[in-house]
Amino acid sequence: MDNMTRRVFAGAAALAALGVVTGAAAQQPVKIGVIYPLSGNSASAGNYSKMAIEVGADVVNNGNAELAKIMPIAKGGGLSGLGGAKIQLIFADNQGTPAAGQNQALRLISEEKVAAIIGAYQSGITVTASAIAERHGIPFLTAESVAANLTERGFKWFFRTTPVAIDFARAYSTFLREQKAAGQKVGSVALVHENTEYGNSVASVIAEQFAKDGLPVTQKIAYSANSSDVQPQVLQLKEKNPDVAIFISYTSDAILYTKTMKELGWKPAIMIADNAGFNDPAFVKSLGGSVEGLVNRSTFAGGKPGSVPELFNELYKKKTGGDSLDDVSARGLQGFLVMADAINRAGSTDPAKIRDALKATNLPASQMVTGYEGVKFDDKGQNILASTLITQMRGGQYVAIWPKDRATAQIVLPYKGW
Repeated sequence: MDNMTRRVFAGAAALAALGVVTGAAAQQPVKIGVIYPLSGNSASAGNYSKMAIEVGADVVNNGNAELAKIMPIAKGGGLSGLGGAKIQLIFADNQGTPAAGQNQALRLISEEKVAAIIGAYQSGITVTASAIAERHGIPFLTAESVAANLTERGFKWFFRTTPVAIDFARAYSTFLREQKAAGQKVGSVALVHENTEYGNSVASVIAEQFAKDGLPVTQKIAYSANSSDVQPQVLQLKEKNPDVAIFISYTSDAILYTKTMKELGWKPAIMIADNAGFNDPAFVKSLGGSVEGLVNRSTFAGGKPGSVPELFNELYKKKTGGDSLDDVSARGLQGFLVMADAINRAGSTDPAKIRDALKATNLPASQMVTGYEGVKFDDKGQNILASTLITQMRGGQYVAIWPKDRATAQIVLPYKGW
């Protein structure tokens, strides 16, 4: 063999070796960090969302023939844009505290080397965790946190798929004004809210919107979500006896308020829950019968056979042993699917390319697990196509009652409760 031939063989061998290495690199899993409360007062909501996101990752990695007819990313085999790379979810427990959320975000970035982060359910924790991601140039998507200020910080790496406080405030206002027109008393409104970023922000936005629309907020009661006794707050409500009471609460405090109101024998004609704890499957299972007629907001209300929400709900029920998707877990799943779609289109784990792909997202309503009109972000990272439904507790489950064109049942008032 002459020198030329040797050089040709050596070059071919080198190229082959390079190809093997490149192919192997393309198949490395794509790590997505997921920060949720897996312990603490909101652990139930966090763990249901964790299972929902695991369902989503399984569909992306292994496929689903029915979903693949509607959404390309469900064809399976991993991310086609990255040579079939699988998604690896790295979960982190924020323990229900901003400090833990911040620390977990830093660990996911510095130690786990995640390409992007999803989280963190509570707005007060999303504030700290997303600030770490921003500092390190890592895309951060929140699927549930609704505090108004999250998209007002000038961040370049932050995205939010969920509807926000102003969307809910406008929905509540329109709904109540329609009830007033139908003869229902709405002359006094109480806002009862936990006093972290979530409760303070949502209560403030609702109060401002109601003032514009002529709905009088006559009581604002702030309390700690870790309270072990809310009798003083319920007695304040009982004394003023407002026509409408809106609760902005997490799980443990939602349960506590319901039990205390029953014990003290007070309930308003219209009781509205701002989702969160009142929508947690743990709350619905244990106290659904005690809050018959409770009005709530939701982005998830099931779907027709063969639709994206129906198909994902069936997969989720198989995983959980019968539990259906609820609003929070459905929003978490939706957020994951948006992130997976963006990474796939980016064709890279480079954070800047993922961010650019998120900015270019334009998904249709037909591909939504939730009831959004689609997903498209504005320059602040807010999904401008997010929307919400209003539901009511009937026989231990929530059914859609508003808007009329998406309702599956008529509203029944006054609030029955227990």
